Amino acid sequence: MSEEEKLLKEAKKLPWEDRLAHKNWKVRNEANIDLASLCDSITDPKDPRIREFGHFFKKTVADSNAPVQEKALDALIAYLRAADADAGRFGKEVCDAVVAKCLTGRPKTVEKAQAVFLLWVELEAVDAFLDAMEKAIKNKVAKAVVPAIDVMFQALSEFGSKIVPPKRILKMLPELFDHQDQNVRASSKGLTLELCRWIGKDNVKSILFEKMRDTMKKELEAEVVNVTGTAKPSRKIRSEQDKEPEQETISEVVGPGPAEESGSNAPQEIDEYELVDPVDILTPLEKSGFWDGVKATKWLERKEAVGELTKLASTKRISPGDFSEVCRTLKKLITDVNIAVAVEAIQAIGNLARGLRTHFSASSRFLLPVLLEKLKEKKPTMTEALSQTLQAMHKAGCITLVDIVEGSYPYKSLLDVDECYVRTATKNKVPLVRSLTMNWVTFCIETSNKVIITKVHKDYVPICMECLNDGTPEVRDAAFSALAAIAKSVGMRPLERSLEKLDDVRRKKLSEMISGSEDAVPGGSSTVSVQNTRASASSAEMLVSQYGALKFFSDKYPFLNYPPLVKTWQTFIIPRFLQTSEGAPGKRSAASMLSGKRPVQAVPVAKKGGVVKSGANKKVDGVSQKAAKTIEAPEDVEPTEMGLEEIESRIGSLIQSDTIALLKSSVWKERLEAISSLKQQVEGLQNLDQSVEILIRLLCTLPGWGEKNVQVQQQVIEVTTHIASTVTKFPKKCVVLCLSGLCERVADIKTRAHAMKCLTTFCEAVGPGFIFERVYKIMKEHKNPKVLSEGILWMVSAVEDFGVSHLKLKDLIDFLKEIGLQSSAAATRNASIKLLGVLHKFVGPDIKGFLNDVKPALLSALDTEYEKNPFEGASAVPRKTVRASDSSSSAVAGGGLDSLPREDISGKVTPTLLKSFESSDWKVRMESVDAVNKILEEANKRIQSTGTVDLFGALKGRLGDSNKNIVMATLTTIGNVASAMGQAVEKSSKGILSDILKCLGDNKKHMRECVLNTLDSWLAAVHLDKMVPYVAIALVDSKLGAEGRKDLFDWLSRQLSGLSSFAEAAQLLKPASSAMADKSSDVRKAAETCIIEILRVSEHEMIEKIVKDIHGPALTLVLEKIKPYGAFQESFESARAASVSVTSKGATKVGKSTANGVSKPGNRSVSSRVGVIKGAKSEPISVQDIAVQTQALLNINDSNKEDRERLVVRRFKFEDPRIEQTQDLESDMRRYFREDLHRRLLSQDFKKQVDGLEILQKALPSIVKEVIEVLDILLRWFVLQFCKSNTTCLLKDDGYSLTESEVAIFLPCLVEKLGHNIEKVREKMRELTKQFVVVYSASKCFPYILEGLRSKNNRTRIECADLVGFILDHHGAEISGQLKSLQIVASLTAERDGDIRKAALNALATGYKILGEDIWRFVGKLTDAQKSMLDDRFKWKVREMEKKKEGKPGEARAILRRSVRENGQVFPFYVV
Repeated sequence: MSEEEKLLKEAKKLPWEDRLAHKNWKVRNEANIDLASLCDSITDPKDPRIREFGHFFKKTVADSNAPVQEKALDALIAYLRAADADAGRFGKEVCDAVVAKCLTGRPKTVEKAQAVFLLWVELEAVDAFLDAMEKAIKNKVAKAVVPAIDVMFQALSEFGSKIVPPKRILKMLPELFDHQDQNVRASSKGLTLELCRWIGKDNVKSILFEKMRDTMKKELEAEVVNVTGTAKPSRKIRSEQDKEPEQETISEVVGPGPAEESGSNAPQEIDEYELVDPVDILTPLEKSGFWDGVKATKWLERKEAVGELTKLASTKRISPGDFSEVCRTLKKLITDVNIAVAVEAIQAIGNLARGLRTHFSASSRFLLPVLLEKLKEKKPTMTEALSQTLQAMHKAGCITLVDIVEGSYPYKSLLDVDECYVRTATKNKVPLVRSLTMNWVTFCIETSNKVIITKVHKDYVPICMECLNDGTPEVRDAAFSALAAIAKSVGMRPLERSLEKLDDVRRKKLSEMISGSEDAVPGGSSTVSVQNTRASASSAEMLVSQYGALKFFSDKYPFLNYPPLVKTWQTFIIPRFLQTSEGAPGKRSAASMLSGKRPVQAVPVAKKGGVVKSGANKKVDGVSQKAAKTIEAPEDVEPTEMGLEEIESRIGSLIQSDTIALLKSSVWKERLEAISSLKQQVEGLQNLDQSVEILIRLLCTLPGWGEKNVQVQQQVIEVTTHIASTVTKFPKKCVVLCLSGLCERVADIKTRAHAMKCLTTFCEAVGPGFIFERVYKIMKEHKNPKVLSEGILWMVSAVEDFGVSHLKLKDLIDFLKEIGLQSSAAATRNASIKLLGVLHKFVGPDIKGFLNDVKPALLSALDTEYEKNPFEGASAVPRKTVRASDSSSSAVAGGGLDSLPREDISGKVTPTLLKSFESSDWKVRMESVDAVNKILEEANKRIQSTGTVDLFGALKGRLGDSNKNIVMATLTTIGNVASAMGQAVEKSSKGILSDILKCLGDNKKHMRECVLNTLDSWLAAVHLDKMVPYVAIALVDSKLGAEGRKDLFDWLSRQLSGLSSFAEAAQLLKPASSAMADKSSDVRKAAETCIIEILRVSEHEMIEKIVKDIHGPALTLVLEKIKPYGAFQESFESARAASVSVTSKGATKVGKSTANGVSKPGNRSVSSRVGVIKGAKSEPISVQDIAVQTQALLNINDSNKEDRERLVVRRFKFEDPRIEQTQDLESDMRRYFREDLHRRLLSQDFKKQVDGLEILQKALPSIVKEVIEVLDILLRWFVLQFCKSNTTCLLKDDGYSLTESEVAIFLPCLVEKLGHNIEKVREKMRELTKQFVVVYSASKCFPYILEGLRSKNNRTRIECADLVGFILDHHGAEISGQLKSLQIVASLTAERDGDIRKAALNALATGYKILGEDIWRFVGKLTDAQKSMLDDRFKWKVREMEKKKEGKPGEARAILRRSVRENGQVFPFYVV
């Protein structure tokens, strides 16, 4: 035993404290590992060891050794998982230690530190966590600040604002906004956006935006717009995890519950008032001279004094205090003789009410009578101030409806006029007081909750009824509004007796107002539906939340519900499960909330001379290592201020000190001599790249752009040009430093040539896009008109040099329209016209669409300029290139038509427009089609694809319109949309091209011509290869008709005749060859012409493959057309022979497979394919194959099936195989399969795969045990091939029952692929699934099939619903304990797809046949419409059973249940 091993062994005898503080790092490391495993084994949070270990971690996490520190964090994580909230006493000291030592460590260390913080939050040590974060964000190292912001972001997003108070985070953010590190600023923005999700955008804007710089405010405003969705906690604190989640468990099985449940789970809105700190205003009020001012004799002084109070009280939250004297003073000022003073006092009262809220209740009741009395004033300013203040008092909670109806003494009678504020006001002699009081009461009723209105409506209804008899119309109308508001809140019942006393006219008016108020609020039902939708969406993510994990484990492993085990698996297994299923802690960063540029991820630097391990950088957040290398930091383009002294100190010995001294001289000759010397020194520098910025700053300062001497100016520009053209990378901030001065030099004829050359050099260095964007603003704001005119002339030369590929054309055209063409200077207008003419040369005539609103005189001048610069298209090659790609402003390479801006029309495609497409009036439908054309005209026939999916859906519906004129108008409109959208139309069109082609089946010639015109427009937008699949399907559509096929063949021939090579045309050969046997001679002739064109442009290899799939008379006809191509005639003849052999052999195989009346799709499939291989070409056996055929086909000596099955993740839902899973499969097949077998099965050639299957199938009877040993590998291979082609099942009834892992490998994939789009494949999948149910077990297969009901593929859901009916009918006894899952099937009856509803109804009808009326116990809560559908289907099932004489529904089950009760025997049937 070595010395080190002895030391470690002896150290284990030491106490924990000594081991963790040992001087040997390996001892400390092993101690932390042992401590972690010990904490993992603790199941009781009250274990005394929990308290004993708590104080260790303050020192262990601060270990100086990085590996030991990581193990200490692992131990701390294990400790926190085992502990409960009592461990929070150690939270402060441990969190402080983690902040001090762990946030600047390795990435893994930082990740674990973040996990520690989240666990402290889970243990309710939120205050300790936030205290530590306040210290972390003040760290001078930016690398430590970003993880701190990220962990606050994660804590808020996971636990919610109820656990993590946003108020403290809001206090931390302002200092982060001005941080010098861009990653910190980006993370703080992300945290701000997350706060928007929890406390609302308006609250964040009002609290934080005033503390930001304008630049950041603008950036955040753009990001806040993109914040959508409702925030909901995804993680619970430890004390809440112990509660039984009964409600959520039920909702996950049944589906979304009623609206009340979903509404209760919605996050409550946080009031901004609770997020801000109270401000004391009494102290500054004393110092402001308020008390002297309000007593002044001059009204202006009184107004200014009250205005000071209004200003102080405008703060969002006021500290409570003694405001009684202030209110008494304000009460006197309300009645001030000067109306301006009175209005200011009333506004001050409103601000006090908003800031003090309930603390202002007594003062509000004191001031209310005076305010109501003051309503008699007719001045609009007074009336408005009173209304706003009264509303603010009620809205802030200072007074309620109970207060204002009961008066200042609630125990007195409600009929006591002197004490009832409202009754007194409504008895006032002034009608204005009465009407405005009732309006205020109406507002209070509308903004109060139902409980309060229910309590006081008996007092308000009589008051309102009295006001209905008032002689003033305004009072009566206000009373009607109040009654309508009461009825809207508590219903009509409280008003029934009162309505009886009214005459018919008033009763009718009141009824109309009540119905009108109800119709005006349609949001209730929609809100409920939205909440239900959200609840449904959240319940679908069962494994994401902790409750979902609990449900998953309790269902899959029922033994875990044994009481002694519950605590263990809930506290130990679930956290580990969540960590693996949700990803490691810290999976999201705050900067991920930003839609723009993300901060740069820190890339670990390899040690000098070290070797980087391949596994270390395999994957970083789902981004490959190759992609990670291409990520570069966004360049900072805004230069900071730098003084001359700092520039001189940094430039050092780079430039001679005498030169700099002479540059400061006031004598121009000395400055000229100095700049000439500087030029020589700069040209002599070897490594100029490192000194670019400091040299440019020197030139901008000495002599600077304000230099008056022309010769010095020219020399400065020449030096700048030399630097920009020489260095490898010219920083953009240097460009920004020079641009303003250069624009002024362009306006001077003496320096114009030098300045233009310098600007062109800048364009070569950083791209013209950046230069143009910066120059726009400079030229706009400059007072010298020559700066604008000459600057635009330089742009002309820049566009001719660099083209338009790097420019944002929309910004350039808008600049010329708004500034250049609108200028009063003729030189500027002429320069703008010249620039637009040059743009026409690159862009084409479509630029005219963006200048329609220009004056006619300018339009004619533009047309003349267009003629001088005709559109050159692709031949317009730029003269110069950009050294560094301008990624921020690059457009379509090569410019051209797609460089033009496109308009977003999603806002114009309104629901009203889409609904009008479905109108029953043909005129409305035609107008809606015309409206789309109008939208295209307004967008200059250049649109984006955003928001057009629904538009294409609406247009698609009109292609089947009964009015042919509408159909033709729709076709024309679709062509226009395709032309306006360009290549993006392919993704947005929802396959509308197939519906367009169906219109060729019309017998009217002008309809078909319209279709062909639309196809021409579509072809101009997308390439022909994108249209070929749709055209190939249309050519074999029998509904197309002879004339339609003939026209389509002619159109194809025209398009192909203009092409020299087009490989995809070979796909059209098969449908064209079928048309050679058409009854119509015109179709045959057109198909013949098309075939000739197809053969001319297609590749001969593709033609050879296609011909092999053509059989019968069509093959003969095609071969006749191929005769001119003699070089390939021999291969085509062999193909014909192959097709004959395929037909004969295939028929023989199929006959054998169906001889016993049982169809075997797998065997038939393989046999036919093998026939193809044998008939086409007999592959010779290689020497290598002969050598290995003496070996065993399967080598299972080293196979350990149990170890492989432990690695299988048992999921009901199918997921596509990952790359690493495919690699593991290939490794296993090479290990256990013979070389020739695995080589064939892993081949990319389908024929070789079939060879391998045939080898395995022939040997199957003799190697059954070996196949069973590697069956899991075979099933994984089948899953891999499912998406590629049909496969063959090698399962036979050899008395073997599949294991759970084997089923988990194969059955989810099989269920998902049940919805294949080919009917024959679906039949094979269906039969194979039924075999699985027989071979495995119906009860164990049933959960997989239920998961298929949740698939996104509608065909899969239909097939799974049919399988549920099959299992109920044939294996009902086996799933008797899972009948509650029929709720999932019943929920499908509410689907929009009719086939899904039909399949679900059929399955439930089968259940009704077996269970009878008891089925209603298992279908859950249904809507009336669903119940009606089920009733109808059940009645139909009863009639079917009567016809087949199968008895009544549930009768057989009832007989057996009686037999059980009478005889005491249990039959294997439905006795549940």
